[in-house]
Order: sequence, then C-alpha cells, then structure tokens
Amino acid sequence: MALDYESLLDRALDKLPDDIREQARFQVPDATILVEGNQTVFQNFGQICDVINRDPAQVLAYLLREMGTAGNLDGKRAIFKGKATETVINERLKGYIDTFVLCSECKRPDTRLVKESRTQVLECDACGAHRPLKVRKATKSKEIAAIISEGQTLEVMIQDVGRKGDGIAKKDKYVIYVPNTVKGAVVKIFIEKVSGTIAFAKKVI
Repeated sequence: MALDYESLLDRALDKLPDDIREQARFQVPDATILVEGNQTVFQNFGQICDVINRDPAQVLAYLLREMGTAGNLDGKRAIFKGKATETVINERLKGYIDTFVLCSECKRPDTRLVKESRTQVLECDACGAHRPLKVRKATKSKEIAAIISEGQTLEVMIQDVGRKGDGIAKKDKYVIYVPNTVKGAVVKIFIEKVSGTIAFAKKVI
C-alpha cells in the first residue's frame, strides 16, 4: 500500500536520534490573547516560556519594552496594559526567539544564556557556537507608522465608533476609519486611502 507524505515524514522522524528528532518538532504555539476592558491577557504565556525554555520574567520584560507598555505576570499568564492584537504579540515574540533562543549558526533552540563579564552570550549545546547578544532598540512609533500605506492589509482592534457610525482604530499616530465594525472587535482591514495621519479602510471578510 502506498504511503502518503505525512506517513513517510513520521517514519523518517521516528528513526532520527532523540536530540535531532526533538529539534525537528520544535514548534512554538501562537499567542492566545483575551482583551478584558483596557488590558490584554496573554493566556498561554507560561506554556510558551516552557517551550522555548526561558525565564518568564525576561521574556515579559522584552515584550513590554518592544510594545512600549506596562504589564505584569499573573501566574502562568501575562497581562499588558492597553489593547493589543495577536499579530502584534506574535511578531514581538518571534523577535525574542530569533534573538534569545535560536542559534545563529545551526538554527536550533538548544541554547543557553550565560554571562561573560558584563556581556550576555548565547551558547548552543548542539553545535558549540556562541555569540554575544546585541539587543536592538525598540522600534520607534514613527518607524512603524511609516509602513502604513494604501493597499496594505492589517489586523486592528476597533477602539471607538465615530459620529457617522464608522469604527475607529488607532495605530501609532494614525486614526483609521473602518465602516461596518463595532467597538471591541478585532478585524482584518484593507487600507484604501491615507491622508496625513488619517486612513480609511474596509473590513476584509
């Protein structure tokens, strides 16, 4: 009987040594968030920290700096002040993993953070590579805002409703009007027109 691709892949993985097999299956779950009032709850934060084998306090400090907000740990959850989308959190989380988890040589997650003198170093147990960590500065709002352009697709949260009934979302210095949306909804939008710091979009179905 012919085997499909998935079956062949599973068979090949089962024959790999344990350390290589674990790397092949290294997968970080997407962030699961819940917006409660004026705060965002990162529900599976602890689970993700366990997967990447990093100190939750350090991961949280990085995310808060990158997102430009305040927050705290609540058991296995992380709570951010303000409203954030899953897209934003997942992008920042990927930045942390690329910088603090994955080896730059073999791209494996089998790494440790150590301190040499005053420098933090990422050491890889798999290939022996080590490199000093250069943490990039958080992206300035004007740099993020500059990428908003006509024809772009974004995921935003509707924060208010205007006098004409259009939903209002905000991204950095931009105010985005989105018809046929309600306050509190997280929607994917298509930017149709940008005029100064005002943008007009339609909801993508």
